[in-house]
Amino acid sequence: MAAAGRPQGTLFKGTRLVGTFFGSDGPGGTTWHCTGSVIDTSVRNVVLTAAHCALSMKGDYIFVPQFAQGAGPDQQPYGIFHIQHIYRDPRYTPDKGSSTTKGPSSDLDTAFARVSPNQNGRSLQDAVGGGLTFTRPGGYTQKNVTVVGYPSYQHNSTGQAVKCTVPTTQLPGYRQMSMTCGGYYGGTSGSPWITDYQDDGRSGHVIGNLGGYNGGGNDANVDYVSYAPAFGADAANLLADAVAGQDPDSGLPPYQGLQLPGGAARWQKAALMASADYTGDHLGDLLVVWPDGGVTLYPGDGQGGFGSEQRLLAANSTWTHARSITGGTFGGGRPGLLVRWSDGEVTLYPDFGASGVGREVQMAKPNSDWKNAVQLTAGQFHGAKGATDLLVRRSDGSLMLYTGIRSGSFGTGKRILAANSTWTKAALLTGGALKGTAGADLLVRWSDGSLDSYTGVSSAGLGTRSRLLGPNGTWQHAQVMTSGDLTSDHTGNDLVVRWSDGETSLYAETGAKALGTENTLVPPGT
Repeated sequence: MAAAGRPQGTLFKGTRLVGTFFGSDGPGGTTWHCTGSVIDTSVRNVVLTAAHCALSMKGDYIFVPQFAQGAGPDQQPYGIFHIQHIYRDPRYTPDKGSSTTKGPSSDLDTAFARVSPNQNGRSLQDAVGGGLTFTRPGGYTQKNVTVVGYPSYQHNSTGQAVKCTVPTTQLPGYRQMSMTCGGYYGGTSGSPWITDYQDDGRSGHVIGNLGGYNGGGNDANVDYVSYAPAFGADAANLLADAVAGQDPDSGLPPYQGLQLPGGAARWQKAALMASADYTGDHLGDLLVVWPDGGVTLYPGDGQGGFGSEQRLLAANSTWTHARSITGGTFGGGRPGLLVRWSDGEVTLYPDFGASGVGREVQMAKPNSDWKNAVQLTAGQFHGAKGATDLLVRRSDGSLMLYTGIRSGSFGTGKRILAANSTWTKAALLTGGALKGTAGADLLVRWSDGSLDSYTGVSSAGLGTRSRLLGPNGTWQHAQVMTSGDLTSDHTGNDLVVRWSDGETSLYAETGAKALGTENTLVPPGT
């Protein structure tokens, strides 16, 4: 964006719910450090800031809401509040020689502090008269977010606060929002990102804090590009720890972030995908078949991220003939993988997992009618827990539902839709348990880019149809689609889409009428 058209922050007197921090020199000095904001909690003494700010805070630090430069403690509008204890995620790991990081753990650049009453004996929230509500955003793209912070003395000798209301987008590859607005120099780290800001308001909803990648800015450290971790389960757990007065769990596994290994150039070749709990940890995983026959597994972390790639099969000629796959518990005690091959053979791998593909069970012989089974997707379409059912779209547009599947048998098959021209245009489909519905559901991407859901699919029919997206050019580029249990609500409503340019997206907690929160797993152009 050219400088002439770039938004610029406005300096103002500040607001009661946002302040800054001081060390031993107190509020009469010029070394204010980072920005904090008052969070509405039952304990009424919690301040939000950035984890990289908290790393350098010592026991003599104080928080000063709506800081007035040059005024002593007793002349500050709401007094001063000594920090009692700081809570930050121990997985936030700065890069060597730095207090910030450009790695995945930059998503965790959030901290909370408990503060003591002010010099008049009043709690933080009682003194300022309110607090911001911790809120998980519905997505990274927001129309109007206001960011309030305190630039350092070097860039702001008057000690005023800066504010700017702008739209946000996702920082590709991270659980972070990005905004463009000038004036956000050092000192604004920790600034709250508020969706319903009002000057001198006593409430509002905060969805992130300035920080994240490189401490909250791009590699050039320009003042007009700022980032913020978008609040999710990790930040919510951290806030709960602060309210409870307990230190965060130090035994959590290393944070993996959103990204899948390899860039878009590699993921452009991901031919087939399926999701199930293949590692046995009760969390959904992602399985990928590549054009060279290689098969890789990405263990899910239950938070929309994935662990290190595990190669189950090296490149081989056999798996280059896989045409459709789906994961589910097909009569066994653990998830398996069902594969339809180019010659019409169908095989089941009931022991598929991190240790390998396991044994193979033939379900249909080569050159059988299954050669016309264009798409397969699993789901509990019989409405009960346990074994997975199979929905099949054939080349003539007909739909078959198979229940009671077991090793070597497709169980009972029923045609739930006769041959028709409409369903020959179903480009992609995946079964799942969409948010807010009961039973198994189906998502369909049509050839014109439109996206429909069918809730309550069963042997009686397709259930209720809802349109999530009308015809559009963007979704015509969705090439591979699967769904599974990949986020913290632990249902099968998380949709993974691989696009034609290799970008790969996760739509967390997708519902019957709307896509879920979009997360970038593989950024475009990488």
